[in-house]
Amino acid sequence: MISPSIRREWSWALQGFLALLLAGAYLALERGGNAYLQRLAVLFLINLMLVVSLNLFTGFTGVFSLGHIGFMALGAYASAILTLPVNQKAVNLPDLPAPLASIALPFLPALILGGLVAAIVALLIGIPVLRLSGHFVAVATLGFLVITRVILINAEAFTRGTRTFAGVPPFTTMGWAALWALLNVYIAWRLKHSPLGLQLMAARDDPWAAKSVGVSIAQMRRIAFGISAFFTGIAGGLWAHFLTAFSPNAFYFSKTFEIIVMMIVGGMGSVTGSILGTLLVMAATEALRNLEPGLTIGSLTIGPLYGLSQIGLAVLLMGLMTFRRQGLLGDQELRFEAIAERLERWLARRKTTLEAPRVRKADP
Repeated sequence: MISPSIRREWSWALQGFLALLLAGAYLALERGGNAYLQRLAVLFLINLMLVVSLNLFTGFTGVFSLGHIGFMALGAYASAILTLPVNQKAVNLPDLPAPLASIALPFLPALILGGLVAAIVALLIGIPVLRLSGHFVAVATLGFLVITRVILINAEAFTRGTRTFAGVPPFTTMGWAALWALLNVYIAWRLKHSPLGLQLMAARDDPWAAKSVGVSIAQMRRIAFGISAFFTGIAGGLWAHFLTAFSPNAFYFSKTFEIIVMMIVGGMGSVTGSILGTLLVMAATEALRNLEPGLTIGSLTIGPLYGLSQIGLAVLLMGLMTFRRQGLLGDQELRFEAIAERLERWLARRKTTLEAPRVRKADP
């Protein structure tokens, strides 16, 4: 058997190899010049933030939220308004209040303020909503999503209503998206293994036992809700400054369904599961989307199959709920120590096989 110190060294070696692999993939995409792959990489990182943020609340607390895309909308519009040039505000948003119409902030402060707006709203609505439990929270957060969309449509002075909010400066790069995604994953990971995360999961698994040892369930949920909303608002700001044009219709049921499927596929309560689920669902969706215009196989020609990507997501979710409800990883994490231990066992079996004495057949 290998000593624990050597096993830890293997774990650090695996982590270093993964870091080098990710850095190499980033540099290859950044300098490769393939605009299609770069676009997919940025969208993957933004979707990853949305999934990890939703999992930070829903997976850790066991309370299902259907309104997180509303926080994404708040972050997107807030950061877009704050970074829009003053002369462009006079044209696109002539009725904007004077304090907002006369300023244009840099990207980073505007992005953080957009996340803070989402977090403050989450803390306010969390006071009444998080006193509920079970499916009632899902219904209440769904109501928040509907209310947010209605406000965005009717607040024409700030959002242009149903018209496209265009002219947003294209500040989001792969570097910005990667930096915020890494920060989001790291904080979610640390939170899960912190006393706050343990209290959240204790309240998720057995609320009465958690209350009996002094855990304030409502307060813990509000903290997780606020942190989750902050990073969701940041993701919305990155998304807005990447696409540069959007409307309230972008922040509704289709996006909500997409993010929930990614979370469920990876596993509720698993940070590494969020990464895996986002990657698999985006790969499947993109492959199906490329088939939507139609395809030709030999002499067989299949016409347009519009909506195939959405149908594929629905079928994937139905299959997962039938055969593996907990998702690919459940609430477990991909631990490098466990990988090192499995590698040790495999090497031990391999060594035993190689060192086994060979029995020669008897001469006839």
